Amino acid sequence: MKIRKGDRVQVLAGKDRGKTGTITFAYPATGKVVVDGLNVAKKHQKARGATMQAGIIDKEMPMPASNVAIVCAACGKPTRVGYRFEPDGTKVRICRKCEGDIS
Repeated sequence: MKIRKGDRVQVLAGKDRGKTGTITFAYPATGKVVVDGLNVAKKHQKARGATMQAGIIDKEMPMPASNVAIVCAACGKPTRVGYRFEPDGTKVRICRKCEGDIS
């Protein structure tokens, strides 16, 4: 998976198409990501002990990583991710549109 936690992404498909957010969790084994404030579902929660109250809560649900595109900081557009190897052997993620580094 070429995107990771902390990346700024734009949603390409689904009910939140066009919105941007930051990845809070990434699940490479299942190929899903959780984007902050997007793909929110209502969940009925049962009270558990004295600390957790019962009620309807908003929960951010995982979405397929293929439904989001990373937003390049340099060009400001959603793009695909490529890789480049530096002379010292380190692997760097790059923007496919402007060839700039993605931190």
